[in-house]
Amino acid sequence: MDRRTGANRNDEEPPADFVAAVESLRRAKLRPEIIVGQTPAPKRMAPFTFALTADVTDDAATGRLVLLHDPDGQEAWHGDFRLVTYVRAALEPDIAADPFLPGVGWAWLTEALAGQGARYTAPSGTVTRVASESFGGMADEPPTADIEIRASWTPLDRDMTPHVLAWGEVLTTAAGLLPLPAGVVPIPSQRGATRR
Repeated sequence: MDRRTGANRNDEEPPADFVAAVESLRRAKLRPEIIVGQTPAPKRMAPFTFALTADVTDDAATGRLVLLHDPDGQEAWHGDFRLVTYVRAALEPDIAADPFLPGVGWAWLTEALAGQGARYTAPSGTVTRVASESFGGMADEPPTADIEIRASWTPLDRDMTPHVLAWGEVLTTAAGLLPLPAGVVPIPSQRGATRR
């Protein structure tokens, strides 16, 4: 696998479109509370893949964003690129009990994509609430709850910047951070830079 691009098809040179898409993911400037790193991408989902992980300060949320590329396209994708994400964040148990939470979690994603001007098609996914209560020798542990968002969509542009910015917005929203005021551009710190 090419560590620079994440390519993994029989040592074949990755297509220029894929290389450019990966670079646009790397260039995106996320909020400084988000620590981003590159991770091995799943190899069986597409001929060319690239993946990022992210943690929001104090482990309030964590996520993964995977870019898939099949130069021949895939019918289910309605295109030759696909973005796949997973976001997990801790919640207060009473918030997790809200019956509207799954719809709200999905709206975080679709509104973030729309807000960033990310053009896409064929979205799909799930929003899951995970609640845990301890018993026996662990009965003193407080109840915990998490939200998990698993989603995928087909970007309609080769520049993935709006998509990764929307992903960052979902992470910070799930973590409970207030949105940046309109017109404010995040100043990335070394902690927020992509680790290679």
